[in-house]
Amino acid sequence: MSISLRTRFWRSAIRRVFKESGLSIPAERLRSNKNSRFHVPFPKNIGIEAFDIDGMPAVSIRPPEALERRVILHLHGGGYVTGSIAAYLMLCVPMSRAMGMRIVLPEYRLAPEHVFPAALDDGLKAFRWLRTQGYEASDIILSGDSAGGGLCLATVLALRDAGEALPGAVLCLSPWADLTNASDSHASNASTEILLKTEMLDLWARHYAGDDGLSNPLVSPVFADFKDFPALFIQVASGEVLLDDSLALQKAALLAGVDVELRIWDDLWHVWPVLGDLIPESRLAFNEMKRFLGERFKN
Repeated sequence: MSISLRTRFWRSAIRRVFKESGLSIPAERLRSNKNSRFHVPFPKNIGIEAFDIDGMPAVSIRPPEALERRVILHLHGGGYVTGSIAAYLMLCVPMSRAMGMRIVLPEYRLAPEHVFPAALDDGLKAFRWLRTQGYEASDIILSGDSAGGGLCLATVLALRDAGEALPGAVLCLSPWADLTNASDSHASNASTEILLKTEMLDLWARHYAGDDGLSNPLVSPVFADFKDFPALFIQVASGEVLLDDSLALQKAALLAGVDVELRIWDDLWHVWPVLGDLIPESRLAFNEMKRFLGERFKN
């Protein structure tokens, strides 16, 4: 399936915007928030409510006629050093509407101010808070993009290892799940990647975990044992440098007998659904996730 003309335009625009590399972390955060302003106006019938989870900022995004029984907990991307609620509403609002489910989007602590395991602790806190709100663990869907994808995997692994109940399913969008950045796709897809530079990822990984912690399975879940892991959906673009992260996750999950599905899209880029309603391929991506969940949750 060829991508739309609108998506071709945005792919070219994004390549230009992200051509400048080597920015400082404050500059990266500023660029992230600036870029998030380019979104289709949010529908007025989508409820967006700010609150906090024991001091951690969060928002609840609720579409009309949302399925009350289940909720999506989304952990945003940004390389563990950037990303915010403001920057990820343009992903989560249309995702919530397309999925017909409430999304809770927390703003976990970032490196280098807060190193590992701060982000993981915040992911666990958000999940446990949802349990106190009356949700069964199996009715919570954990999702994440890029670093948030790796973080939601680590959150489930930490819950499992603590003997706690696990979410009903996990959705990963272009997950950054190997912070060693040693896989072949970092070289083979360097010319087709339009957002990420491996040197930048190396720096962010060290800010988050230090040089000695990169192979820790709670930092790089590709090295984890996925025994007893819930159903896992992975979505990635064929030309991104993190392609092998998704392939390695699929392999590890299959070895552990996990119900896993990997969807690889051509001609797109790292976490393309973040553009929301600006491109039709976002809705198609959300529909894949909705179909995956619908096949596993019958009511």
